[in-house]
Amino acid sequence: MSRDWRVALSMVLMMASASASGCFGGDNNDIDSSDLSVDVDVLASGFFQTVELRSSVKMSVYVPYLLLDPETGFVQNSTVIDIGKGSTVSLDVLVPPRSDGIYLLLGEYGRVHWPIRSESESWSTWATRGGDEGLDDAGAIRVPANGTTFDTLEIQPAVMAGSVELKFIPSIRESSIAMEEGGGHSSGMLHGRIVYERLYEISDPTDTLDPVDGKAGYFDRWAGQGNPAYEDAALYIIGELESFGLEVIAHRYEYTDIMNVQNPEAYNICAYKWGSMYPDEWMVFGAHFDVAPPANAVLLDPHVVGFRTYGTRAGAYDNSAGTAMVMETARALADFDTRRTMVFCLWSGEEGGKRGSDYWTEYHVKEDNPQVTVMNYINLDMAGVNWPGGGGAPHGDPDPQIDEDGYPKDSEVWPLRVYIGPGPNHDAIDQPEMVGISNWIGADALGLEEQMGTLVGTNYSADTWKTDVWLDMDRPEVIVYEDTTARSDHASFQDNLGTVTVGFGGLVDGYWCYHQVCDTLEEMEDWMDTTGKDYGDENTGVANVVNSLDMITWWAMLTFFHCDESPIYNALL
Repeated sequence: MSRDWRVALSMVLMMASASASGCFGGDNNDIDSSDLSVDVDVLASGFFQTVELRSSVKMSVYVPYLLLDPETGFVQNSTVIDIGKGSTVSLDVLVPPRSDGIYLLLGEYGRVHWPIRSESESWSTWATRGGDEGLDDAGAIRVPANGTTFDTLEIQPAVMAGSVELKFIPSIRESSIAMEEGGGHSSGMLHGRIVYERLYEISDPTDTLDPVDGKAGYFDRWAGQGNPAYEDAALYIIGELESFGLEVIAHRYEYTDIMNVQNPEAYNICAYKWGSMYPDEWMVFGAHFDVAPPANAVLLDPHVVGFRTYGTRAGAYDNSAGTAMVMETARALADFDTRRTMVFCLWSGEEGGKRGSDYWTEYHVKEDNPQVTVMNYINLDMAGVNWPGGGGAPHGDPDPQIDEDGYPKDSEVWPLRVYIGPGPNHDAIDQPEMVGISNWIGADALGLEEQMGTLVGTNYSADTWKTDVWLDMDRPEVIVYEDTTARSDHASFQDNLGTVTVGFGGLVDGYWCYHQVCDTLEEMEDWMDTTGKDYGDENTGVANVVNSLDMITWWAMLTFFHCDESPIYNALL
């Protein structure tokens, strides 16, 4: 993408910022947006960026974004700062990666009560509708700093916060990569293109002299068999995680069969960075890196034989994609100081029944470290075949049964799925805090307000509620919901530890190459290609896969930042 285009966009955003800044609901003690100057005209999306604020009058400024505490190094969710007349304050703010700028709310000096957007809308929508005039909106109350540099805020219902002045600062994502190669999502402290490159490294099908699997990538990672390919992949993961400066521990679990022979059952790789305040409270990211083993001696390609069998070699979608996301999140977070211990785990044995995560939660946590509490768990399993892709198999299923809207008829799990638990009741929200923070992040920082929908199955059948609600909501491209079933490693944390979990995934059984030898990165790109479908020629399969990986990995990391400050407890306990 040319730099001239970027400059033109920045000028448009700057002009838009002038119209977005203004008084909301009254004179607000004569404070005007022009009274606050910012040293940066256009921010860089996806980075912590130092922003210098200078005020020509006394005022308070509400900064509703993640920022770094300069004393502790911890990430904090929003603050209010007081700025004296002629004074300057510097803040390190995380510029949202997928929105077009940030809003600062201005009020009288020392102000305590502030308006706040709803969890399912962006600040832009809030500003457009005159949000601080809404009588039913919640408000935020300023809480004095306690062991932190900056004051914090606490959301309170029905707080009559009054009017504010708005200051908008535009942001863009610079990139030297072509748009059709994922340039729209290839910059920031973490981004989709770098996750894509990690996924390519793991699933690279190039023939080599590798004596283990014959490929440049890490194929044949069939767990529970002690096979050399799995061990080879584990050594690769250990080396990469150690290069990030993390403490890596390999967790092996075995069982003794009736012949008194030790058999490998699970081999997990976990990387740790210990928390500075609460080292025995753990925040865990996880993805399984085993792949579906072959059911027969010969792996059959369904593209060739015309029917599905079982087993894969690369497992690009399930679950090299999740493995890549956990590894890149670990790389991005390794340099941060956190209150709680960060744990990044690559599980084995998921395809055989969550054996790796089951053993780890039961034995490593409950038995070996009973003092530890796993506060929250983030699961990354099967991502990259979901919205914004095209929704159908261009050369897969010989009879995909495309409906009148261009979706496969079995596409009830076509959207990007954000699944939360424990949620045993299909007709109620059991974990409102995790649902709320997921919506809060998606609606604004990720720019998904128009695509998102929260599914609740009230008055629907227990068997079909997800599909029925999704259809009745006109098929939102991104769905946030609580699942009454758990088909992946998050179930081990819910069942064994009572931990509140959130996971991210895409198309499951409707993906023709799910658990098949054709589950390759090339196949994912074919499914995700929307060129020629009125979406623009730049939305290639590569670009859409990069977009998806960017969206999901950022969602996971932003969730971690929020939960490191304020973990989400199981509302059912």
